[in-house]
Amino acid sequence: MVLSIEEREQFLAEPHIGALSVVERPDRAPLTVPIWYQYEPGGELWVITQPDSRKAKAIEAAGRFSLMVQRVEPTVRYVSVEGPVVRTRPGSRELTWEMASRYLPADKVAGYVEFERTQLGEHMAIHLRPERWLSGDMGAV
Repeated sequence: MVLSIEEREQFLAEPHIGALSVVERPDRAPLTVPIWYQYEPGGELWVITQPDSRKAKAIEAAGRFSLMVQRVEPTVRYVSVEGPVVRTRPGSRELTWEMASRYLPADKVAGYVEFERTQLGEHMAIHLRPERWLSGDMGAV
């Protein structure tokens, strides 16, 4: 069963691990990688990555990407969203803190933020405007 607009947006707003897909080369299947993301219903979806990463370069070239999230309990449910990149911005301690707080226990956030800032180098946020949606709940029939 297809999810309503409200159901799909609420599901996407939950902290799932996303599968980001982007065309990297025309002669290959899309590059697909797991990623943390942030989304609030009605807003832009954004991810954080290093500017020189394969996915960042592919997203810059394609100008768009897709992200799929799923769960398997209590029913199989998924949401996939695709759209254009509407902006990028430099990474910051605040952005990393917001993202890490979404996925990690509170006592692990500061350590992760410090690790990213000191060991992983420069980061950027890439914002997508949701344009096309696919969704379903296999247990809602």
